[in-house]
Amino acid sequence: MSIYKKEMRAELVIFDCDGVLVDSEALGNRVLVEYVAEFGLALELEEAILLFKGCKMADCVAVIEQRLGRNMPPDFVTQLRARTAEVFERELRPVDGIDTALDKIDLPICVASSGPVEKIKLALRLTNLLPRFEGRIFSSYEIGSWKPAPDLFLYAAKHLGFEASSCTVVEDSILGVRAGVAAGMRVLGYIAWSERDLFETFKVPVFHSMYQLPSLVSQQK
Repeated sequence: MSIYKKEMRAELVIFDCDGVLVDSEALGNRVLVEYVAEFGLALELEEAILLFKGCKMADCVAVIEQRLGRNMPPDFVTQLRARTAEVFERELRPVDGIDTALDKIDLPICVASSGPVEKIKLALRLTNLLPRFEGRIFSSYEIGSWKPAPDLFLYAAKHLGFEASSCTVVEDSILGVRAGVAAGMRVLGYIAWSERDLFETFKVPVFHSMYQLPSLVSQQK
């Protein structure tokens, strides 16, 4: 392998958490759909996933309030997170194939998620993934910047000593894809829902199974 090709190889793989490492999108949004129904807002599960996947919580609440035409109670987010944690404790599982993929990816890895650190760690602990990422968990809440801004990915790369151009981002949301592209990183789009057209707008490779990920990561940019 030439020096040029070696330099072009991805060196750090940055994973989103929800929907990429842990199979939480349907669970979390199911809790949200059930909770907002108590306030009179009817949402279908797939609609909620498409609306809220990858979004900052404050933006989710703003959408809910706009649809309801009134403000949510002050403890809405606290209660939502508590209900979500209870469901996660009972039902959360890793994304199918992620353990195998991580075993085969012989590169440094980290997590960069829009969720709070406590939520990320809970999700990783419940799915036995926490030891793989301990000490390399980055949250938007730490820096006050959320996707689609590139800041979180750039912060994670800088903290771990990598140039943006030598990082690969694995994302399942359009906001995350936009953030990775804006950061100047290679982006791989994991599609578990019907969003191929949206992902292809950003000209990023897409895949449908985590068993495909190691070969995609190993490909040259």
